[in-house]
Amino acid sequence: MEKVYDLAIIGAGPAGMTAAIYAARASLSVVMIERGAPGGQMVNTFEIENYTGFETITGPELSMKMFEHAQAAGAEYAYGNVENVVIAEDGTKVIDCGDHQIHAKTIIIATGTKHRLLNVPGESELSGRGISWCAVCDGAFFRGKKVVVIGGGDSAVEEAIYLAGLVEKVTIVHRRDELRAQKILQKRAFADEKIEFVWDSVVESFEEANGKLGAVKIKNTKTGEISEIEADGAFIYIGLDPITDMIKELGVTDDAGYVKVDHAMMTPVEGVFAAGDVISKELRQVVTAVNDGAIAAQSAFKYIETNLR
Repeated sequence: MEKVYDLAIIGAGPAGMTAAIYAARASLSVVMIERGAPGGQMVNTFEIENYTGFETITGPELSMKMFEHAQAAGAEYAYGNVENVVIAEDGTKVIDCGDHQIHAKTIIIATGTKHRLLNVPGESELSGRGISWCAVCDGAFFRGKKVVVIGGGDSAVEEAIYLAGLVEKVTIVHRRDELRAQKILQKRAFADEKIEFVWDSVVESFEEANGKLGAVKIKNTKTGEISEIEADGAFIYIGLDPITDMIKELGVTDDAGYVKVDHAMMTPVEGVFAAGDVISKELRQVVTAVNDGAIAAQSAFKYIETNLR
């Protein structure tokens, strides 16, 4: 007989791992399913300075602390690239991971988000050959070189500051004439002599040189002027999109692809909950993901106790 877990959590970011801790402590049988390293976007963050209890901690370090805590609480961990989720006739949730399936009474969707693409010429061809979406992962490859950071939000500015400690020069290209990042981050970036800014500009294309990135072609949105910035590396931070392709058939997402939930993190489908960056909400931070995960786990526990015991 196929094992049926009380709860399967798709995704092991801060929301998923917190949900696993709370559910396991409530004596539910729990499995976290993750296709990459535990931590989600958090594992690619150099420093986290706004998570309660830690003045500063690296993303990988906090990810590992949460993962070890979840395992110590009794949650199981399983590698899996979830392709589809269906509801069986008896209400069991069947999670298709391609080469195997996982069955559960309830599920929490905590799949998070992925970096948005610019969809300009040269982006896909030079991905991994100068273009990256993770400064922590790839910044060391550009030590002493020139790089471009595209974007003006928290992630873009945080990573630009990190890169400035490694490279010769960082150029931030932003489509507006002011940054959207928190003021404390803006202050640090403006004070760093290695960071320059190009305002009111968008990327037209990425230009190849000797088999790798050589320059970023940009267009000024006010004047229409085209110019090039010499660069060995480019880091793209223009926003995030929800990872929800695998649950589209459940009909629980909004027009933007984010999962719709109520105050208890319940979706319109019975026994299906969601938490973290993947849900439709205003603020996407580690601390809010942790909050969502705790609520979702408690709601799953109450659902099982009320309907399935």
